[in-house]
Amino acid sequence: MTGSASELARRLGDHAEAVCREYLPNGHRSGNYWMVGDVRNTRGRSMHVRLKTSTKGPAGKWVDEATSEFGDLLDVIRESCGLVDFREVADEARRFLSMPLPLPQPPGAQRQPAAARGSPDAARRLFAMSHPIAGTLAERYLAGRGILLSTHERALRFHPGCYYRDLVTGETRTLPALIAAVTSLDGRITGLQRTYLSSGLDPSGKVGKAPVADPRRSLGHLLGNRIWLGQQSGAPVMAAGEGFETMASLRTVMPALPLAAATSANHLAGLIFPPGCRRLYIAADADAAGRHGIERLSQRAGEAGILALVLRPQLGDFNDDLRHLGPAHLAVWLSDQLVPEDARLFLPPE
Repeated sequence: MTGSASELARRLGDHAEAVCREYLPNGHRSGNYWMVGDVRNTRGRSMHVRLKTSTKGPAGKWVDEATSEFGDLLDVIRESCGLVDFREVADEARRFLSMPLPLPQPPGAQRQPAAARGSPDAARRLFAMSHPIAGTLAERYLAGRGILLSTHERALRFHPGCYYRDLVTGETRTLPALIAAVTSLDGRITGLQRTYLSSGLDPSGKVGKAPVADPRRSLGHLLGNRIWLGQQSGAPVMAAGEGFETMASLRTVMPALPLAAATSANHLAGLIFPPGCRRLYIAADADAAGRHGIERLSQRAGEAGILALVLRPQLGDFNDDLRHLGPAHLAVWLSDQLVPEDARLFLPPE
């Protein structure tokens, strides 16, 4: 028994209907085919999966008549689960087939399928698999944090079954996730951040983070890039900070101000400034790593001729302020920290 793609695809084809029921549950059987909307498990009938080998071809092959896409059941697993490289797809296929995982490779051995792991290409592929946040758990999660954003925010997506691997036990599963794109100055996706969500409600009746060791993970090329909220370049005034929820909280009360979340203190320190920026507000967090990031970014901004001003929360961070004090109080708190012309431009009138 081998773990090659062709062997795994053949084994999955031997159980084609069971695979479809597991990974394409929005479809149904019709004769010798499983009918569904597309390989991402959308409702509909344009895609059909052959369930038994016949003169037309082997079991497990599929075609989407609407898009002319085609493939095998490994593609179904990849797309429906939101996996981002072959090793993950193969592990999920083996789990389904109850096959043993491959033995660890010796040090120095080439692992070609894992080469794309964590790459910008993997990030772009996962982002493309995801959906707009309107009406999803991601939108409800943000609302539960007091964050009210336009559903047209280009950086944000939702994936209902994003791959999660426990780094201690090696256990893998799929979880719903808020997906935030990390982009370069030219708008190209270089990475992303996944916030894994609980599929149920917490005791307060809100959607919370998934009960896992690290519910927020990033991949791709992050240094110098950012999660953009609002206008991406050319604005003379902008704000930047470490965390996505910190910056999204500021966007809730200042929706016209371009904002950038750097995903970590080290990445904040290395943020690349957009051309034309002349004033930069830096959102502070309370921890020591955050202070280092602010100091380094302020120094670099000064060297680039950009005025850097620090915005400080009243509580632990700006999401705490938004949730516990409310948007009106947060706006008043910020008004004394902004340059007067920026306060008039970006804050709601009193």
